[in-house]
Amino acid sequence: MLKVKILFISILLLFLSSSSLEERIPQAPSIQKVEAKQMDERAQILAEYLASYNSPLENQAQNFVDAADQYGVDWKLVPAISGVESTFGKRSYGFNAWGWGIYGYQALGFRTWRDGIYTVTEGLKTNYIDRGLTEPYAMNRAYAASPTWGWRVSYFMDDLEQCAQKKQPSSKPANNFAKTAVSSAQLAVN
Repeated sequence: MLKVKILFISILLLFLSSSSLEERIPQAPSIQKVEAKQMDERAQILAEYLASYNSPLENQAQNFVDAADQYGVDWKLVPAISGVESTFGKRSYGFNAWGWGIYGYQALGFRTWRDGIYTVTEGLKTNYIDRGLTEPYAMNRAYAASPTWGWRVSYFMDDLEQCAQKKQPSSKPANNFAKTAVSSAQLAVN
């Protein structure tokens, strides 16, 4: 009986060794290459702005800018709408911070924030901007029932624009005192 067991184990080991190791070990999923991208200056401004509201959309700032550039929409419009519709995503349904496709009890959700950003940006371009409704006041009637919606969206867009202007370097000389001190030091050395 011992000889049968040894023969059986030998045959089993021979069989297992004949099949390649690659066939027995499941393959790891392919690794996708991810490239780092420099964050756009507008996205940096937007991220800081959204952070000041403790918004869950803060880390989506680059997606807002990329979608706006892709569809030719003002980069401040879609974030501003989220400010009005959901307090910048804090009171949203299914990654829908824009009230997009929400009518009464009907509610449209998105798979991710990025999906929502791109869908809403494309929809604004196609259904509003391309039809001549190029700014929030003109969009108001078609987008929202509230007569103050356009004013409130414009408020956030203007506020974001002011933040952007504060971040841009001024064209004035930075420090006249420092320039004078350097010039004086150069005269003293010569």
